[in-house]
Amino acid sequence: MNISLENVRHVAKLSRLNLTSAEEELMTEQLNAILHYAEKLNELDTDNVEPTTHVLHVSNVMREDEVRPSLALEQVMRNAPEEEDGQFKVPAILE
Repeated sequence: MNISLENVRHVAKLSRLNLTSAEEELMTEQLNAILHYAEKLNELDTDNVEPTTHVLHVSNVMREDEVRPSLALEQVMRNAPEEEDGQFKVPAILE
């Protein structure tokens, strides 16, 4: 598969990129080099390779949901610039 200069111009137009002629040529060459390199993967024999979702074998990495002590409300509110009824008070952003 090859990418043509017209393909690069079309994508540049869709992306609202103003490319010079030299940049269009460079992009065409670089994108074709990337595709050529990716085509090498088609040479690999993957018949006996199982599909994976992760490169390492990982099973049930979730920790138990346990109740643990947390900070007291007073300690948390010490860092609040403004506080009201035990909650952070922030400026309104909607009118």
